[in-house]
Amino acid sequence: METPKTLLQAARYFADPDVCEEFMRETKWHDNDPVCPKCGSKRIGEIKTRRLMRCKDCRKQFSSKVGTIFEDSPLGLDKWFVAVWAIANCKNGVSSHEMSRTIGVTQRTAWFMLHRIRVAMDCVSSDKFGGTSEMDTTYVGGKASNMHAKRRAKQIKGRGAAGKTAVHGILHRGTADRASQVNATVIGDNGTESTAVHVKRTVKRGSTVYTDEARAYDSMTKNYMHDAVNHSIEYVKGAVHTNGIENFWSLFKRSVKGTYVSVMPYHLFRYVSEQVYRFNYRKLTDANRFWLLMNQVVNKRLTYRMLAGIEDAGFMGKV
Repeated sequence: METPKTLLQAARYFADPDVCEEFMRETKWHDNDPVCPKCGSKRIGEIKTRRLMRCKDCRKQFSSKVGTIFEDSPLGLDKWFVAVWAIANCKNGVSSHEMSRTIGVTQRTAWFMLHRIRVAMDCVSSDKFGGTSEMDTTYVGGKASNMHAKRRAKQIKGRGAAGKTAVHGILHRGTADRASQVNATVIGDNGTESTAVHVKRTVKRGSTVYTDEARAYDSMTKNYMHDAVNHSIEYVKGAVHTNGIENFWSLFKRSVKGTYVSVMPYHLFRYVSEQVYRFNYRKLTDANRFWLLMNQVVNKRLTYRMLAGIEDAGFMGKV
């Protein structure tokens, strides 16, 4: 069977457990001999009836899922691979309810699966942006129009950012040879210091940066060629604008409001990683976007205790 190019083909291709197991081993060890996760030995035997491996030195049994986002999951790789394909390629994301109906699991299981996949989607390059970049901050939270009039009058001040979570984004403008790229992070309090740290970590010193006239960017001229556009007067001033990063915010909020509807603030950074992944690799085919994401699943782990444990600390409320 040919390698899949669509979701339907992927569901058929990965319906065979042996195909899934072979694909997982190739993804993890790249055609090399399997390695014991406990002692590092390469003297590995097969338990073919259970699709397991057994170390001949330490006697430990293990599967190809160990050391990946799939570890300790009782679900078959056939369900996992369909879920990975779907979230990597659905432009507006996939809700846990929709995923549960698609692959036949509970909504809670689907929610956990999607969060584990988002951990793998956090694979932004460590290379700093040069050339020209745009920067902007967006706020994610409940609409003022949905609030009671008294609460709205008390809580919403100025731009209406009170009670919302700030996300800062930097878009590296594309060229004829390269599509634009985004690096975004949750900064929470929208502090000037948090914004400056993100910019310093992401953009090369001396590069050209364009922003709006937010006060968080007042110190940009010390390290960058900085120019700003006053949105109360105009949105474009020659090459100076933030339309590119605002286009990304439009895509991001479409997925949050339209698909996920309600997101906890302490989970928001994973939803940001999801949208950044799809945006940065939008020029790839669906199949290549899936292969690339599968190459990111190794050496990453998210347990349910880690995922839900923050709630025990009292960080409640919805975005």
